[in-house]
Amino acid sequence: MKVIVLGATGNIGKLAVERMLSDGHTVTAFARRPEALEINNPRLTLVAGDVLDPQSVKDAVAGHDAVVVTLGAGMSRKSVVRSVGTLNAIRAMQAHGVRRLIVQSTLGAHESWGNLNFFWKRIMFGALLRPVFKDHELQEKLVHASGLDWTIVRPSAFADGPASGRFMEDFAPDLRGLKLTIARADIAAFLSGQLGDVTYMRRAVGISN
Repeated sequence: MKVIVLGATGNIGKLAVERMLSDGHTVTAFARRPEALEINNPRLTLVAGDVLDPQSVKDAVAGHDAVVVTLGAGMSRKSVVRSVGTLNAIRAMQAHGVRRLIVQSTLGAHESWGNLNFFWKRIMFGALLRPVFKDHELQEKLVHASGLDWTIVRPSAFADGPASGRFMEDFAPDLRGLKLTIARADIAAFLSGQLGDVTYMRRAVGISN
């Protein structure tokens, strides 16, 4: 499959690009500085652009079979890059007839709020990262309304380490007692896996240990 990854140089995006290449896909890495990936592969194309620029995204999306969004805001707590960048991706896909959209969001968004513990509800998403969390929720609303063949992936807090494949997925929104961590490599593998799997088509799925 020919895939474009928006946010390809982020800590999840880079791993997702590597995993998709390993899984045999042809990948376009879209980022402001895609050369920062430092990946050499004949099936990898680097495209420099700003996800906040609609025309830049529209030009890049043309000719692809799927779009994977792994946008992050770095240390910013007020960025709207996730929602605005995702909206630009949706409009580009609609313009070019690209159907498959996979978006990395966060566990806790919308109905999955019940999976979180006190620390994440009150301290992190309730206070410190509240604008970031709200941008994720807006991002998801835009995806739901897109009319595309979408899957929203909701990982819990990122952890270091190799992919284990032993995390939980598609658990009930009222399930408590999760560790609320998952390896970045497991997230990347799960995102890549959605390219050839329709199990979670037009659904949001949580993943966590």
